[in-house]
Amino acid sequence: MKFEVVATEFFIEQIENLDKKSKEQIKEKIKLISANPFRFKRIHSKTVHNVFRVRLNIQSNETRLIYSVLSPNIVLVCLLNRKNNYFDLEKYLEKIK
Repeated sequence: MKFEVVATEFFIEQIENLDKKSKEQIKEKIKLISANPFRFKRIHSKTVHNVFRVRLNIQSNETRLIYSVLSPNIVLVCLLNRKNNYFDLEKYLEKIK
C-alpha cells in the first residue's frame, strides 16, 4: 500500500529552526518511513493507534521523531526531546485527531 507523508504545522515549525545537517538527517529518516512505516518502534498512546518513534541525534541531543500511520497518510507529528520522557506526547497527538 502506498502512503502519503503529511506533516503537522507544529512539526514544520520545529524543523525550520534546525541546521542543514539535521534537516538532511530527518529527510533520510522520512524516506525510510515512507518505504516501510511499520519499521520503527511502536509507542503506546491513549488517544491514537499506530504511533511510532525514530531515534535521532540532533545537535547532540537525543531526539525522537514521532509519527502516526493513519491510512492512507503517514502524519509526522513532532520532534520530542528524549530527556522530557514523552510527557508532551499526548498533547501533540490530540492535534492530529
